[in-house]
Formats: sequence, structure tokens, C-alpha cells
Amino acid sequence: MARAVLRGREELPSAGRIVVKVGSSSLTDASGALDGDRLVALVGALAARRLAGLDVVLVSSGAIAAGLGPLGLVRRPRDLATQQAAASVGQGRLVARYTAAFHRHAIPVGQVLLTADDVVRRTHYRNAQRTLYRLLGLGVVPVVNENDTVATQEIRFGDNDRLAALVAHLVHADALVLLSDVDALYDGPPSRPGARRIERVRRLGELDQVEIGSTGSSVGTGGMVTKIEACRIATSSGIPALLTSADNVEDALTGNPVGTWFDATGRRTPTRLLWLAHAANPRGDLVLDAGAVEAVVKRRASLLPAGVVEVRGAFEARDPVDLCDQSGHVHARGLVNYSSKELPGLLGRSTRELVQSLGKGYDKELVHRDDLVLLVP
Repeated sequence: MARAVLRGREELPSAGRIVVKVGSSSLTDASGALDGDRLVALVGALAARRLAGLDVVLVSSGAIAAGLGPLGLVRRPRDLATQQAAASVGQGRLVARYTAAFHRHAIPVGQVLLTADDVVRRTHYRNAQRTLYRLLGLGVVPVVNENDTVATQEIRFGDNDRLAALVAHLVHADALVLLSDVDALYDGPPSRPGARRIERVRRLGELDQVEIGSTGSSVGTGGMVTKIEACRIATSSGIPALLTSADNVEDALTGNPVGTWFDATGRRTPTRLLWLAHAANPRGDLVLDAGAVEAVVKRRASLLPAGVVEVRGAFEARDPVDLCDQSGHVHARGLVNYSSKELPGLLGRSTRELVQSLGKGYDKELVHRDDLVLLVP
């Protein structure tokens, strides 16, 4: 379990458990191929902290990049099928490199592949959490990646940064460390003369006037925008974050003044609801009347059939759906208890009426409040 919230980068050496995310650009050379020397240097820094008693979870991009060379590809493919093929070839090579590098320090490695859908549903995320906890308990460094071989939207958005923030919450980490090819967050493009490093962010609102780039490297799909989003997810749920370059990883983990530190701003959220808010891909919309919006948003009540005026999209029972008002503004997301085929005949009717006409199985809410999370605009 997590200790007291770390108050600054200088306290990182006292952390009990951290999640470290490294991007593709930090693991590859100028041609885009996996760079063994850079990987070994990263592992050396992580191994030193692991041997000092720190639990380390590594979220690593690079599967697609590692598959480019063996497939004779000179750049990251744009079509999904070739991306998946490259990930299939590259993931094994990537983990083999990690296994060999950590083996030099007598530290075992375990591969954990996740997709957003795997961990939104209660039984699935509990399985992921249990596996990660057991690996850490056995002294293993879990190497986590999105399951790019079968994932679709995950590859398109390329947000292993977001995955790392969610994994940090899943394992009750004391801190999230994001490593990229940029040494910190700056108040403008780092290449611009006079751009200054932002040493500390106490509230993300401080960044409203900061110009943040949106694109990643040629071998990855992330960028500073996804890193800031990851920091928002982590800090809003009670986990501080440090953003710096892979070259600075040793200094970062030993508390030296590198990178940009993001203070934790909120309290821990139930893990499943955090995944529901930030990782679930909604399958459809439920359009609510004004009374239902008020009940869900202000009273945190369950959503009943009587308050829904329209169903959009095709989904099954227990799929995630967005709850929006009649102007289209999304207020919440939840796991629905009925399929889109069942719902039209239930709308606008009370549960008592539904039970009387259809039977006892129709006494449940459309979305129970325990399966519902409000979305901050």
C-alpha cells in the first residue's frame, strides 16, 4: 500500500513503490531501431533502486519500434494491420532484451500486456491488480505494455502515458515517473531561445498559458500533451509525478533536481472508477432529461429508466456508456445494465411499472451509482 504522499522530488528515494514509463523515442536510435545500450542504461538505474528495496513497475513502449527492423520497415507503419504485426514481432524482442538486462542484476522480469477493456470491468481489473501485486511480492519487475497486437483504438491514440498513470493507481504507487526524450516541461518549445524549465507544478491550472506541443517522435505516438494528461490523472488521484528524460533517470530516482515535479492535488479514487473515467471507450450514449441529470450529478443517484429520453449507439449489458443531457453535453460515464436492444421499451417508465409488466428481472437501475463516474469538463 502507498505511504504518505511525497511532497517533492527530493523524497523519491524514500518511496516504497513507483511506476516508471519510458517512451519509444528513449529506447531507439536515430534509425528507429531498438538501441540496446540505452535500454541497458535504463535497466541499470532501475535495478539499483530495486536492489535497494524499491518496488518498480516499468511501463514500456517500444514494441512496434522493435518490430520494424525484423520486418524490413524503415518507419512506423500507418495502417493498423501492419502496426499490429510489428507489435507482435517486436514485443517478444523487447521483453527478451529487458529480461537479459535485468538478469545481469539477478532480477526477474514479468510481462504484463493490458488493454483498456481488460481493466474497466470489475473481474478483469481485479485480476490485473492481483497479478501485479504478486509479481512485486516475488521481487519481479513487471514490464507493462498495451496489448498492441490486438488493440485498435489504443494504438491510434498511443497513450502509454495514460496507461502508466492508471497502472500507478492500480498498484498504489507512491509516484509516477515519466521518461521521454525531453528533460522537463518548459514554458514554451524547448528549442525556442529563452524557454525556461518549469521546476514544479502545484496545480495543473498553472499551465493554462503554457504552449505545449502535441506530437510525438517518428517511432512513438505520444507527446507532451499525453504526458500532461497522465500527470493530471495521477495527481488528481493522489499520486505525484515527475517528468524528465531517460538520460536523467538515475538523478530522478535519487532525488536530484531534474525534470518537472507535479504535486498530488486530490485523493485516491476507487480504481475501477478511475479506469472507467480515463480508459473506457464508451459504446453509446444515454440522453437524460433535466431531472435525471440533476439526480446523477448533484445527488450522485443511480440512473433509472424513467429519466432517459433517448438511446444512441449499439452496446451490450455491462458496456460503458456516456450519460449526456439533451444538448449533448456529457456529464458522466457508467456501466449499463441493459443492452441497447432492450432499452427502448424501458425508457420513461418507473422500475415499479417495469416489474409489474415485465417481471422481477427489470427492477434494477439502468446504471447503478457504484458503476458511475462523473466526468469533469
